[in-house]
Amino acid sequence: MKYCVYLLLLFVCVTTSAQDNYEIQVYGAQTQAKRSTMFELHSNYTFKGLKDTADGVLPANHSLHETLEITTGITDNFEIGVYLFTNYTPGSGYQIVGSHIRPRIMAPDSWHLPFGLSLSMEIGYQKPAYCADTWNVELRPIIDKQWSKFYAAFNPTFGVVLKSQYNNSTPVFEPNIKADYNVFKNGALGVEYYGSMGPVNGFDPISAQQHALFFSYDMLNNPKWEFNAGAGFGLTNATDPFLLKIIVGRKVKWGKQAHA
Repeated sequence: MKYCVYLLLLFVCVTTSAQDNYEIQVYGAQTQAKRSTMFELHSNYTFKGLKDTADGVLPANHSLHETLEITTGITDNFEIGVYLFTNYTPGSGYQIVGSHIRPRIMAPDSWHLPFGLSLSMEIGYQKPAYCADTWNVELRPIIDKQWSKFYAAFNPTFGVVLKSQYNNSTPVFEPNIKADYNVFKNGALGVEYYGSMGPVNGFDPISAQQHALFFSYDMLNNPKWEFNAGAGFGLTNATDPFLLKIIVGRKVKWGKQAHA
């Protein structure tokens, strides 16, 4: 019962913004194991991107977005992640852009659900030269399922702007989807979709929406290391045409579990 209350409390905090090329990832439902920490580096390079300043934000063309993510398992069903966003843009140099914090709770095994279910809420700040929405919150339900060698995940993400010179606080719908297949013994090939359709009370015109498709590779069955890479292609004029993303992660156990 207490888990129901926790989930409901997070849902009513309805909240944001798109991943803005800093953290391009579809979440799985599993939380970080208790007494362990995952250190991740997200490196995303925009080979071909938007070239004009929009809403005071620097264009992404030929920009390198790097994010340090540290996620720690607090209990069997609860984790906390923190992010540090950095950016290198030609002509503007290397900059620390902002940071976010992200608590996440997972439905316990005692619920006997036929799929994985968790919920994350992310809040933080980014400099106005790099994000029009300087303060924002993101609410991300996470649903996933493994069928033998096939895996699928759905993140129907919602966001709300807390502070912006250009956007209001109407929740924005930003769905993310992942599907992959274990082609190799320790690796999977897949497809990832990232979208931003606009306010929930009236989606933007298709040409103004963001839709991107990534073809990805994931390393599997490694208890210490994580690796994901993908090439992404924008499907609308409002989306950066071509990006490359790489995620490298290292899990560290601590406490009693470290000696197990």
